[in-house]
Amino acid sequence: MTSIRLTKEFRFEMAHALWNYDGLCRNLHGHSYILRVTVKGMPNADANHPKCGMVMDFGELKAIVKDEILDRLDHAILVSDRAPVNDIANLSQMAERLIVVDYQPTCENMLVDFAQRIAARLPERVMLHSLRLNETATSYAEWFAEDNG
Repeated sequence: MTSIRLTKEFRFEMAHALWNYDGLCRNLHGHSYILRVTVKGMPNADANHPKCGMVMDFGELKAIVKDEILDRLDHAILVSDRAPVNDIANLSQMAERLIVVDYQPTCENMLVDFAQRIAARLPERVMLHSLRLNETATSYAEWFAEDNG
């Protein structure tokens, strides 16, 4: 049987700041992110199975990404644990969705985090193939499983 890739696109709004960075992105700012998740597998060949002909139900992929990424990060502020987190937290109700991570919240590092979270939740016969995260309309980073064997 043929291997097939499925891709689903997701959008979310998130702010971040890059601690100790030497450019404008050291300032708290936001992006309208576009995340493309591509999985790979063989379509289900069981004619009696409700998912016959599918590698994975798009709804199942949507639920995984919603749980692991969107519900957590949409309209949140993402900062490194090296940043003065208490100063940001003192923004009170404006920082209710402050998320502190153990990495610099660059597009590249976010993809590594996302890949681990999504891959861990995929059905056994489905593999995470790639992720693409647009930070702006013209800037994105990509993660490929084949590069991270």
